[in-house]
Amino acid sequence: MLLEHRGKRPHIHPSAYVAPTASICGDVTVGENTCILFGAVISAEGGSVTLGRECVVMENAVVRAAAAHPVVVGDHVLIGPGAYLSGCSVESEVFIATNASVFIATNASVFNHARLGSRSEVRINAMVHIRTVLPPDTTVPIGWVAIGDPAELLPPGEHDAIWERLRALDFPRTVWGLERAAPGETIMPQMTNRYTRSLRAHLEDRRAEQEAHE
Repeated sequence: MLLEHRGKRPHIHPSAYVAPTASICGDVTVGENTCILFGAVISAEGGSVTLGRECVVMENAVVRAAAAHPVVVGDHVLIGPGAYLSGCSVESEVFIATNASVFIATNASVFNHARLGSRSEVRINAMVHIRTVLPPDTTVPIGWVAIGDPAELLPPGEHDAIWERLRALDFPRTVWGLERAAPGETIMPQMTNRYTRSLRAHLEDRRAEQEAHE
C-alpha cells in the first residue's frame, strides 16, 4: 500500500518490487531493482526515507524517519526480517541481520543519528544505538550493542557499561528533544503528548496509487 502523508507521496522506481502487504508512507524514494517484501513498513513522518538500488527490505522490517531524523540507505543493502531502523544513515553493501528462515525475526535495531559504514554487518539481535558510528567493515556480533563514535562493541551482559555510555549520548534529547527526568519523575506525559500530536497527522493520509511511480 502506498500512502500520501503531509502532501508527500512515495516515489518507486519502475523496476522495484513492493509486496502487496508492504506499506510505504510519505516522502519515500525506492531505487532501481529494490525489493520491499511482505509486511514491511517504510514510513516518512516529516523526514524523508531514501533507499538505493538493489536493496532488499525483508518481511516485517520497519524503516522510519522523522523531521529531524531522515533515513538514507545506500546501494546493495539487505535489511533482515523484523529489523528496525529509525532515523539513521546506512552506506552501501551493508548487511543487517537475516536468518535462514524468514519466519524468524532477526530483531536487529539501528537508532537515530547512527551511521553504518560500507560493508558493515549488524547480526541477529544486535543493536546500533543513537549517535553511533560504525566504521567500514565493522561487525556487530549476535546480540551485542554498538555505542559511541567511533563505536565501542559491548556484549549484552554489560548493562552498566552500556547504560553509562548511553546516558552520555542523551537519548531523550536526541530522540524527543526533552530533558531527562530527575530521579522520581518522568517525561512520559510530555513525550507521549508530543509524539501522539505528531502521529495524528496520519489521520489525513490518503491512498496513493500507481501515479506515485516514477
